[in-house]
Amino acid sequence: MKFIHIADVHLGAIPDSNMPWALERQNEIWKSFKNIIAVCNEEKADLLLIAGDLFHKQPLIRELKEVNYLFSTLETARVLIMAGNHDYIGARSNYLGYKWDERVHMFLTDSFEAIDFPDINTRVHGFSYLTRDISEPRYDNTRLPYINDSHDDSRINILLAHGGDEKSIPINRKKLLSHGFDYIALGHIHKPEIISKRMAYCGSLEPLDKNETGQRGYIIGEISEGEDKSTDIRFISSSHREYKSIIITVDQEMTKGALADRIKESIREQGAWHIYQIYIRGFRDENIHFDKEAIYPLGHIIDVIDESHPDYDFDYLYKENSDNMIGMFIKQIKESKNQDEINKKALYYGIEALLGARE
Repeated sequence: MKFIHIADVHLGAIPDSNMPWALERQNEIWKSFKNIIAVCNEEKADLLLIAGDLFHKQPLIRELKEVNYLFSTLETARVLIMAGNHDYIGARSNYLGYKWDERVHMFLTDSFEAIDFPDINTRVHGFSYLTRDISEPRYDNTRLPYINDSHDDSRINILLAHGGDEKSIPINRKKLLSHGFDYIALGHIHKPEIISKRMAYCGSLEPLDKNETGQRGYIIGEISEGEDKSTDIRFISSSHREYKSIIITVDQEMTKGALADRIKESIREQGAWHIYQIYIRGFRDENIHFDKEAIYPLGHIIDVIDESHPDYDFDYLYKENSDNMIGMFIKQIKESKNQDEINKKALYYGIEALLGARE
């Protein structure tokens, strides 16, 4: 039995909403979802598992129709959906009463249910969020069987589960792994993580903000049948872009033009389509101040963080200012017993402020 596992698609989200490429990012989320449908058909998958947060918020009817049409183009896969903390099934949710394509099966209550697929000898277990927050560890006692009929060891059992933090169903991973499922398809944590061959976070299809660095995509897996059932899974990177960091270490010779060239070269090397946070570190000429606003147009740059310091000659500054506040400040910091990184930063920031106030 072959499956594709996705979660945290967040259709309708607009990453980097204040940036020029925001609309592109919104469209790329839909494109990534459409790509999953194509992957299911190419791989002749039996199941498409969606472990919560298919939508970024309560879905509109027109959005459900678009998604349902895409599901109708599946050739072999049946779809299993649970609602997560973002698209939870509230009293007025459009999930309620929506008529899905016959291939689609959705958990509509917050009680554990099982959906059977006899032709592939598989049963999928799960429930949906009916509220945004669920603080109880609801998966802790999800042992097989949790239903009335006897458990058939030859049947493949899969759990759809969404959570992993204090507000969204805390998960004891070791305990959950011991519950007997052949695969646990996790959602909510956007960073992909294969916890074991039988349990994994697939992560989001696309990174949704600048803190979500690294690859994003989906998990493809196969579970063999019979007495010696085994599960094999692998993560596939498929996102249109990644958020990346570029660290530029400057020195006294670094000019504004040289800094711009270094940044452009790094972006070319790593990929112009990615989105970058630029960190400027090191010690610059005290007379040079880098213009952060001039850096943003060099690429898809979402943040410029200037952590560089002027390369002051403190001995010279002290001699020139021994009778004023600047000299007193340098003396006090240098005579401090704690010559750690915090003190060094205080010295640079303090001198920069005092010299700036004098100008």
